[in-house]
Amino acid sequence: MSMPPLPQNFGRAFDLSSLAKSTSKEVTQGQVKEATVDNFMSDFVSLSAEKPVVLLAYSPRSQASIELRDLMAEMSKADKESWIFGGINADTQPQLAQALQIPSVPYAIAFIAEQPLALFDRPYPKEQIALVIAKLFDLAKERGLQVEVPQVQEAPMEPEEVAALSALEKGDYSGAAIAYRNWLQRRPDEQMAKIGLAQCELMLRIAEVDPQDAISQANADLKSVDKQVIAADVEIAQGEVKSAFERLISVVRNSSGDERKRAKEHLLLLFQLVDPSEPELIRARTQLASALF
Repeated sequence: MSMPPLPQNFGRAFDLSSLAKSTSKEVTQGQVKEATVDNFMSDFVSLSAEKPVVLLAYSPRSQASIELRDLMAEMSKADKESWIFGGINADTQPQLAQALQIPSVPYAIAFIAEQPLALFDRPYPKEQIALVIAKLFDLAKERGLQVEVPQVQEAPMEPEEVAALSALEKGDYSGAAIAYRNWLQRRPDEQMAKIGLAQCELMLRIAEVDPQDAISQANADLKSVDKQVIAADVEIAQGEVKSAFERLISVVRNSSGDERKRAKEHLLLLFQLVDPSEPELIRARTQLASALF
């Protein structure tokens, strides 16, 4: 089974100036130690100089986030707290959530040597989370921490995932898409299948498209939703995330009815193809909300 990809913005800066100085007050929610404005620096960030620290923002209003919090707390204890886990109640700690730029719950963030690393923003199976934790230990060793990287036995891939990867190796995006759809039919909430299908469908949409011509046509005809959608696909495939998002947000802002709906839905589809911690994605979500309301 594949692990969720770690983002590339390791070490991004957070604005913690608004947080009060720590009083090292320990707060627990059940069996999970809670991070608060008061204890965040002393009980969590400072400890990351010795071992990885992982925090999960959750909400009592989200059962999925609570279940993920409890699972990760159990995993930390099972690993004899070789990595520290804490929960952030986004409802009662809005100041901390805002300082950490947490866009939604659940949202996992790690600290290594007092440097932050956004991890993931949706529930994952235990096996995949374990792979992420193992990667954190690799990063910790690279940053000079004296830690032992845990040995994690990767769970066998699902049969549909095997079929999809086999098809992708042959460049058969249609076959891979079918495999991912079969996977989703059996497990509708499987995030890896959703992402894989979205990637395959993107490649199929632009397979016969001349990238330069598609972008030129879209720039010359800003009122054509068809051309803007194709150009945005091309830009996403080329890694031009900001341009793709701005293109479709402009359509949403300047259109109405079915055209506006189509641009919005396609933009949400492209959001799935970008790392959830990517600043451009966070910015685009805010801009989309503004364009809609």
